[in-house]
Amino acid sequence: MTKADLVEEVTQIGDLTRRDGEVVVDTVFDAVIQALQAGDKIEIRGFGSFRIRQRKPRTGRNPKTGDKVEVPAKRVPYFKPSKELRDLVNPKAAGQHAGSEEAGAQETGG
Repeated sequence: MTKADLVEEVTQIGDLTRRDGEVVVDTVFDAVIQALQAGDKIEIRGFGSFRIRQRKPRTGRNPKTGDKVEVPAKRVPYFKPSKELRDLVNPKAAGQHAGSEEAGAQETGG
């Protein structure tokens, strides 16, 4: 789903003009971005939470040349889905026992 698809969905469900749908979607995205920039955590019950994770500086390698490259510390956005969202995406998983290798092997054909 693209941003345009999301705008179309909001427009149809809300009986809004296309411009109004764009404003709604842009407002939600802008609010999430501003909260993350401020270091706030966003929790949407039944959907999930957005937060910022701090990555430590590290030494990486240029895959093309193999040279060492210093990668600076940075903040990265992270999304953690709620249990409800995970269950909706994986309806079969809710009825299975966690760690059941036999059930997993049957599903994957292995």
